[in-house]
Amino acid sequence: MFELDSRLANDCALVTDLPLCRVLLMKDANYPWLILVPRIAGVKEIIELSTHQQSELYLESNRVSRCLQQLFSPDKLNIAALGNVVSQLHIHHIARFTSDAAWPKPVWGTVPATAYSDQALNERIALIKQGLETNYDYDHHQ
Repeated sequence: MFELDSRLANDCALVTDLPLCRVLLMKDANYPWLILVPRIAGVKEIIELSTHQQSELYLESNRVSRCLQQLFSPDKLNIAALGNVVSQLHIHHIARFTSDAAWPKPVWGTVPATAYSDQALNERIALIKQGLETNYDYDHHQ
């Protein structure tokens, strides 16, 4: 049975569930930062997913990337599946800007996280939910 790692649950807010992945928003207002977590128990690596699940993950990653691109117009999208601290498979999607607090360094450990206000967090989640619906690729489900 799928269970979200407690560190992801503490550091993130739920946005929505896609067919394979849970979409989370990192609670760091420095960057538009989404995390995809396949809802498959015990998976640490992409290669542990079935071929079908890998394809779905790729499509959902593209969907999240398109959403970030269209909503925020970043200078660069950083996409990574590291898992050195949290071994549960999760893929970071971070909209980066040449003006952001950590540019051009990685976001991890460069500057302290900036908390969202409750209102800003709710507004960001609603915006991303709407963006994900707008960017949905119906072709792969037919």
